[in-house]
Order: sequence, then C-alpha cells, then structure tokens
Amino acid sequence: MDDQKKTILVIDDDENLLMATRDLLENWGYRVYTHKRGFGSTAAIDLVKPDLVLLDINMPGLPGDRLAGLIKTFEATKRVPIVFYSSNDEDALREAVSVHKVRGYIPKGDIYELRQKVRQYLNCNCA
Repeated sequence: MDDQKKTILVIDDDENLLMATRDLLENWGYRVYTHKRGFGSTAAIDLVKPDLVLLDINMPGLPGDRLAGLIKTFEATKRVPIVFYSSNDEDALREAVSVHKVRGYIPKGDIYELRQKVRQYLNCNCA
C-alpha cells in the first residue's frame, strides 16, 4: 500500500460487526470510520471523504440499497466508490450490484475475502 493510508467508511447497523470490521481494517493499515445507520450517511461521507464505502444492505429505516442510490444523487458524494458488505446470498448481492450500479460486493463472514476484495476495490481505477 502507498504511504498515504486509504480511508474506508463502514456503514452498518450491527454495532458488534461494525467494531469487528473496523478493528480488522485498521490492523491491515487502513484509516477507518464507522456510521451506525443509513440516516446521516451522506453527511458522514461528505465529512470523511472516504476512498471506499462498505455499505450493509439490511438496515432498518433506510436500507443500504436505497442509500446507495441516494449517495449518487448528491454532488459531494456521487463519485465515492460503494461496495455492498452484506450477509445476503451472493445471487442477491450480484443482483443488487447490477441494479444499483455500485462497485461490487463483499459477503460478510469471510475475513480472507474481505481483505482481498478491499485491496482489489481500493486499487481499481474503474469508474
């Protein structure tokens, strides 16, 4: 990784998973911020200016798939790379990625895949 730490914002309503994910990502050398609900996420993104957003789909009030669309409507946040980070099955995740035009997905629960895919998405120069 380059000298400047990459910044990741993790948005998830499960506080235990949020903290565990934060700890893992920080141990791997990333600067990590967390946000515990969909509401207020666009302001958090604008404030943090992350290199990547890991976004849970299954959140009460404002689900991540709807939030992804909202993020893309604001000038300050529309170019932020979003990756769904969810326990949904992979077929549903692939469909959600296609419908909501986010960068990709990472299934929850596989630490190796989390590490590999975060690296992949941060090094991707895709639009």
